[in-house]
Amino acid sequence: MKSLLFVLWLTVLVAASHGSYAQVITETSKPNPAISPERLKRIDTLVQQYIDQHWVNGVVTLLVKDNQLIQYKGYGYLDAEARKPMPRDAIFRIASQTKALTSTGILILYEQGKLLLDEPIANYIPEFRHPVVLDKYNAADTTYTTVPAKREITFRDLLTHSGGLDYASIGTPTGNAIYAKAGLASGLGNVDADLLERMKVLAKLPLLYQPGDKWQYSLSTDLLGCLIEVISGTSLENFLRKNIFDPLGMNDTYFNLPASKANRLTAVYTEDAQHKVIRMQATSRSLDPNYPLQNKHYFSGGAGLSSTAYDYAVFMQMLLNGGIYNGHRILAPRTVQLMLGSQLPFPFNGNDFFGLGFQLTSARSAARNPRNEGSFGWGGYFGTTYWADPKEHLVCLFMTQQTPNSHGNLEAKFEELIYASLGTGK
Repeated sequence: MKSLLFVLWLTVLVAASHGSYAQVITETSKPNPAISPERLKRIDTLVQQYIDQHWVNGVVTLLVKDNQLIQYKGYGYLDAEARKPMPRDAIFRIASQTKALTSTGILILYEQGKLLLDEPIANYIPEFRHPVVLDKYNAADTTYTTVPAKREITFRDLLTHSGGLDYASIGTPTGNAIYAKAGLASGLGNVDADLLERMKVLAKLPLLYQPGDKWQYSLSTDLLGCLIEVISGTSLENFLRKNIFDPLGMNDTYFNLPASKANRLTAVYTEDAQHKVIRMQATSRSLDPNYPLQNKHYFSGGAGLSSTAYDYAVFMQMLLNGGIYNGHRILAPRTVQLMLGSQLPFPFNGNDFFGLGFQLTSARSAARNPRNEGSFGWGGYFGTTYWADPKEHLVCLFMTQQTPNSHGNLEAKFEELIYASLGTGK
């Protein structure tokens, strides 16, 4: 099976390098013979049911098959209180979907010869040299002892969340306490903070484990964003726009959303103690939902972007195309292959593997779930998820703005209905 997948990927990437897979996403009225439109309509019924039950206020779904835009719809409300319908081009806080874009930015610098994946990051931010690892921790007073790390943290470690770092606010209890005491935040909500200064604070804190020993979701991608700024000499915002957003035509993707597009920014919802869906207020989780409209100078490479389903689909299609889209080469085919190859010697969550910025569906997961082996994706804190399936040449996005969500199984059902429609067309 592995050899078959390798041949499949090699075929796709070689074809991409010659331009035969460099198509743009097209929207036509012509049916795709690989998909049953009748079965696909089940998505409409399913999503509307959840909206009618007041389990979710608004959803956008997108499906691309063989570069053809098969489905791109808004359901429910962008703003339920104002009864404003959800447009399909609504702008969402994509949170951790930012990570894949920042990871791509690092790989662009890698292709320019500016860095090596197994090079110590301390070569660019010296404060990270000679890291130490937590040994003993006293929760009562947050004091701790440390031991020297066995090696330095590398770019590959950060791309795979295996460098020993933790995530402020949403990490382990020990990491949360240590980071909070140092004044570190998750990245969201920082407006005027200096990114490099914050990362230098992070450098002074102990790692939670030895580099390379464990996968731990972390501030690694915020640190990668900082490294992009240090190495490129420009802000993360400018770098991503020049090297990714503008070439791909991602015209609705921003750290600082223009006021002219504020009317397309979705409202954010949460749940009360009785699981009733309510609007998220600025006091919820110490995070102002209007942060996309604030004039920020701290660009969180791990969570700071807002975007549309279509913009993100273009980015994913570029990767399926082997690094090219509409004639614009973002990455070389071999780099895309590295990005979507398993980088850790162990499953990061017990089943699946991790590439350079993505979760990778394993053979074991593919035997139990709809996605094929080799699919890659991730999601975002506010209720967005995405994946691409190279075997089916498929890009899928499911976007809401609600956290937590007691009925978050809607995403899994959406996925099931997509795959149930494949191979059933006329």
